[in-house]
Amino acid sequence: MTAPILHSYFRSSTSFRLRIALNLKGVATCYRAHHLKLGEQSAAAYLNLNPQGLVPALELAGGTVLSQSLAIIEYLDETIPDPPLLPADPVTRAKARAIAQMIACDLHPINNLRVLNHLRSRFGADDEAVAAWFHHWVAQTFTPLESVLRDRERPSPYCFGSRPGLADICLVAQVANNARFAVDMAPFPEIQRIHDACMALPAFQAAAPANQPDAE
Repeated sequence: MTAPILHSYFRSSTSFRLRIALNLKGVATCYRAHHLKLGEQSAAAYLNLNPQGLVPALELAGGTVLSQSLAIIEYLDETIPDPPLLPADPVTRAKARAIAQMIACDLHPINNLRVLNHLRSRFGADDEAVAAWFHHWVAQTFTPLESVLRDRERPSPYCFGSRPGLADICLVAQVANNARFAVDMAPFPEIQRIHDACMALPAFQAAAPANQPDAE
């Protein structure tokens, strides 16, 4: 069976999410890098695959291309149910999705590379201003997220239960982004603890930005 093609960039946190999920599901891929800072995601050949010009994308055997990391991760969970990435209980599953969406929908979209670049080019933001923007929006999400995780009814090694899932995948990838901007994680000890527990696992380690073929 032909392995799917993973269109990725080593430093992209959304690509990091998908790499973790693929590893947890045991899916081998052919890695194809697109250097975001060089604009390779805007090349015509890639836009033919993914008109949005974003990574990651997963190109399946037969040519079907899936985009958007959360959608691809849920596709993997539906087609490869073991191990599950979402809790079985509907209420806990909704809570796990809420945490994932706090990061993927509220925080990441306003702190990703194209937004930060627009701050520089359109509004003349320098490095200090861009970092201040990034730190502000991290605090806006991580402060309530820390509270949600601290006050869980059933404390666990991961966000929910005895194994990592969708919420942990999004959390770990965002913490990696934070490190690039020297975000102080001291106010978020539970987030840091969950991150460290996840990063002790081979599936997370292998997916880390530094361990990708295109890592600089």
